[in-house]
Amino acid sequence: MNRLDYQRLDLAKLPPNFRGRSAFQVQLWWLIQASLFRLSPQFMYGWRRFLLRLFGAKIGKKVMIRPTVHIIYPWRLTIGDYSWIGDYVELYTLGTIKIGEHVVISQKSYLCTGSHDFTSLSFDIFTKPIVVEDQVWIAADVFVSPGVIIGRGSVVGARSSVFGDIPPGKICIGNPAHPIKDR
Repeated sequence: MNRLDYQRLDLAKLPPNFRGRSAFQVQLWWLIQASLFRLSPQFMYGWRRFLLRLFGAKIGKKVMIRPTVHIIYPWRLTIGDYSWIGDYVELYTLGTIKIGEHVVISQKSYLCTGSHDFTSLSFDIFTKPIVVEDQVWIAADVFVSPGVIIGRGSVVGARSSVFGDIPPGKICIGNPAHPIKDR
């Protein structure tokens, strides 16, 4: 190895049971998501809730999930009652994502529970959970990084990037997102 090696992908390996289900179940979900989920009409929220529950997601009552939402591993997803997940939202559930009740996650937002350790020569992958507490609004095109907790009742403004916890009841904007006032 060269002393200037920063990452060696030939040394990379996934942690045991990384996906949380068999390769068959993962591929079956991806097939179902690409067809029965994604091609379902907008109004078929109950159908999409059913499919997610079938694959182990914990989905509350009257949750509205648009057909263009992309979920890597539904068995690592919890969504509370009456929450809305908008078009083209990415729920990158390498780790767990817990979304509370009465939450809105607007279009094109990306909740990312996994990344790589850039200090590791083998570029180790890691996961950290994301928690979105009750009555939060994540506006359009927001990025939420691994390990973040967004406090109850907070608003994260459009196009913001969240790299640290957001306190309850705040309006936050920016990159990185920071509180600008109380809600």
